Amino acid sequence: MTAERYGRLVRDVWDDQQEMERYASCVRLRPEYRERYLELHAQVWPEVESMLVAANIRNYTIFLRGDMLFSYYEYVGTDHAADQARIRADPATQRWWQLTDPCQERLPGTPEGEQWAPLTEVWHLSR
Repeated sequence: MTAERYGRLVRDVWDDQQEMERYASCVRLRPEYRERYLELHAQVWPEVESMLVAANIRNYTIFLRGDMLFSYYEYVGTDHAADQARIRADPATQRWWQLTDPCQERLPGTPEGEQWAPLTEVWHLSR
């Protein structure tokens, strides 16, 4: 997943001078899988969470409204593409996606090879 696929790339500088990029995306939750998806995310596997942290992902959040899922995370590494490749290659994450991907329906216009459609940031309050 490249930064260009996520619309405008935004970098913030934290108080300790660590740079951070924000990413957001969305996908449709299939109604017939709603309960299963929510059950899975009530107890995300520790190895999946550990891989995200190892790949410099912070504050990963998934929101639900109706049948739409919205994700947001902050990236604190220096090579987003390489870290995304590490996540995709992780066996535990691949097994996790085998359970979660069928619960989701890709939206029209989602980039080829991606499950979630990118969202473009249009405003951010930084204080």
